[in-house]
Parts: sequence; C-alpha cells; structure tokens
Amino acid sequence: MQGEKGKRIGMKNLIGYEWRDASDGKTIEVTNPATGELIDTVPNCTQDDVNEAVRVAEIEQKKWAEVPLHERADKIYKFIDLVERDKDKLAKLLSAETGKPIKEAIAEIANVRIGATAFVERAKHLYNESIPAGQEAGQEKTMQITVRQPIGVVAAILPFNFPSDLFCQKVPPALLMGNSIIVKPSNYNPLTLTEYVKLMIEAGVPAGTIQLLTGDGPTVGQELAGHPGVHLVSLTGSTAAGIQTMGTCSKNLTHVMLELGGNDAFIFLEDGDMDLAVKETIWGRLYNGGQVCCASKRFLIHNSRKQEFIDRMKEVISNLKVGDPSKMDTDMGPLINVPAAERVEQFVNKTIEQGATLVCGGKREGAYYYPTILDNVTKDMDVAKDMEIFGPVIPVIGFDTEEEAIEIANQSSYGLCGCVITKDYSRGVKIANKLECGGAVVNGASFYRSFEMPFGGWKHSGIGNEGVLTTLQEMSRMKTIVLKNVL
Repeated sequence: MQGEKGKRIGMKNLIGYEWRDASDGKTIEVTNPATGELIDTVPNCTQDDVNEAVRVAEIEQKKWAEVPLHERADKIYKFIDLVERDKDKLAKLLSAETGKPIKEAIAEIANVRIGATAFVERAKHLYNESIPAGQEAGQEKTMQITVRQPIGVVAAILPFNFPSDLFCQKVPPALLMGNSIIVKPSNYNPLTLTEYVKLMIEAGVPAGTIQLLTGDGPTVGQELAGHPGVHLVSLTGSTAAGIQTMGTCSKNLTHVMLELGGNDAFIFLEDGDMDLAVKETIWGRLYNGGQVCCASKRFLIHNSRKQEFIDRMKEVISNLKVGDPSKMDTDMGPLINVPAAERVEQFVNKTIEQGATLVCGGKREGAYYYPTILDNVTKDMDVAKDMEIFGPVIPVIGFDTEEEAIEIANQSSYGLCGCVITKDYSRGVKIANKLECGGAVVNGASFYRSFEMPFGGWKHSGIGNEGVLTTLQEMSRMKTIVLKNVL
C-alpha cells in the first residue's frame, strides 16, 4: 500500500520471533482523527497468529525466568534511555494517531522514565519473607520461606486513551517478574506501542519474550483470554469488555486484572474554593478530550454555589483553543474517531431530552466535540447513574446536603474514583471515606493516578489493583518452601 508522497506503509507485528503480517494478510487502517488521513496499516491478526504467539511465549518465558533480576532491570533501564532518545518522534506519532494535543503527548512520553524506573526500584526491593521456627505449636524445628515466582505468560490488552502510560503499567512489571508478555494495543492507535516493542527488542529483551499482536478484540483479545497457555490477562477498557474477558478467562481459571469504566462524582461543598474547582475541572474533565476512565464525569455542586460554578466554567471554556493537536497552543484536539464523537453527541442529546439544559457547547464537527456544560441534571437521569460520557461534557447536578451528595455519588454501579472540594479537610476526609470507589481525592479532581498508587475500582469498575505498590505481586505467584525439621 502506498501512503502520503508515495511512502510505503504497512507496519508488521512481532509474532513469535519475527516481524510479520497477519497469517491471512489482512490489515487495519490507522488514521489521524484530526484530519482523517491514513497514517499506516497494521496486521489484523488471526487465531493462528495468537496460537503461534502463545506457543513461543511459553517457551521463552522459561528462559527469561532464568535471567537474573539485575539483568532484566538493566534492559528496562536501556528501554527508558531509548524512549528518551526518540521522544520527539514518539510524541508526534502519539499525537497524530490519537488526536491528543502535542503538549499532552510529550508529557505522556516523559512519564515512561517515571513509571518504568519506579517498577525497577520496587522489584529490586521486593524481598521474600520467612516464618521462623516455633511460631506455632509443633513447628519448633521447621522453617517456612515464601518466594515469588513468575505467573507465566501475560496478555496485556491496552486501550486507546493513554497507550504509553498503560504500557508502562503493564509491560515493565511483567518482564521484571520473569514473565513473557504479549501486547495487544487498541486498533485505533497501535503505532506508538509498536515502536515501544521495537525499542524493547533493541534494549535486549528477546523476541518471543515480548510480542505484539494487533487485531479485532473479539478475535485477538478473546483468543488470548481463552488460551490455556495464557496465565494472566491484564486489561484496561470498558466494563462490557471486562465482563466478557472475565467470562472467557474463567474457563481456564486464568487470573485477571481489570481496570474498567467509571462515572466519577465531583462533589463541591458550599465552602469550597471556586478557583480550585474550576482549575481542577479543566484538568480533571477536559484533559485528553475527556477520554479518561477516572475523569470526573458527574458534577455535584451545592445549590448555593451552582450558578457561580456554571458561570465561571462557561467563561473559562470560551477561551480554550480547540483545534489542530500538532500545535503547542492547542488545548483540546479531536476524540479518537468520529464514532466516539457521535456517541458523546448521542448521550448529550439524550440527557437534554430527559430535561437537562444546554449551557454551552453541544457541537460536533467530525471527530471533534466541543466542551459542553449541561445544567438542571437531576439524580434520576441516566447520566447521573451509569451513562458514562467519554468526552468533554460537564453535567451539573445540584444538591443541598452532604447526605444527598453521597447518595447520588454512590447510586452508580461504577466505583472507580471520586472527589470532594472543601476548605474543611476533616469534612472532606469523612466524605471521601463514604464514597464507594477505589480512590477518593480531597481538594482535587478524581483524575489522579500516580504510578506508585494502587489504582483499581470497586463494583463494575474493575478487579485488582495496578501500580508500583501492587502490580508486581499481581503478576507473580507466591510459593511457600518448607524446611521441615531443619533445626
């Protein structure tokens, strides 16, 4: 296939030991959501490709597990240096295939050093434990030692919204713990992660220990989840995808780590700092066009301050620059594609039909959806419960008491994150403790995720916790070695 200016395009996948096309030659087009232009193509892998990848991954995992941790760590450090070397090219590619502003893409590429380094440091200090003799009656001459061993073959299924960040959350820890890994990027923007896998190989990680498969979720994703040679599926995606994947994995009792959807509540109390609330809303709702799992998505504003919040937000939004993501002064680019923008448009229209009032925005141009504020949203509307709008929409729900706000926040079947804005930290912590979610932020938007923290949702927002504090344990097995009558 010929691309722009006659350049041949057609990225390959690392399947087994070689970079190759899908076994049937079929491809997927990757387009720039801002312009609609074709960037490249990637293989649309088949069941045969999945089987080959898993076969090789099982073989190479046993070899990789014998590599000392310090050598594995050195290869991750080398990968970090290679990303730094290529950071400008990678940021431009990430912006082009995702539509996120270039300044956001630069920041995401820079996170590789933060996240991958932290996992190396943690792995080097994840010590084994011992249970001394005599801790219980009858065990006076016996010692017990716990060790961590690789879980085996890991399948990492990644979403489109933060591919670089989530690569770092899954791939380095899997490799550090002695696992092999098969990376399944989103079909919408797999190009940056393809480059990352190339850099892993350049850094010294053997082909086969890391592999890359692109293709349709029902084929590649579910074939990986259902394969008896896969021992852990780490998926970040929608709740529907998580439920399907967990069902598929259950047939082989395959371990799962699922980070799924959210409809986070942003609670602003009557004593809250309005400047802070506006700043955190811009960050916590409009970053990456609102395509963030833990973005604040339901804005519960005390009725005594509601109109003030709406007026201030409308003013700030009017000054945001929506446009070409390749330009440094652009604040917001397009969504990942036209269907994504159409879904946001559909959900906004449905909310208005249910009685909400459009304050500003509500406009779509191709894959672009402009920042939108909805007033007069009530707690019985879909958006106040389980309608997750994955875009730059701020639905405002008024409340009068703390108890009412907590009730509305907790009525969703989601439970990823939440937040509360108040000048009284004691009051804020009490409310944070009552929110039914995996993470609660006081005086900041719910869009908060450090690499160190254990990130995971309650209810329909996921299973397991991902982060430096927990991922290494999730991606390994614990074994107890008993030294009977050793003393």
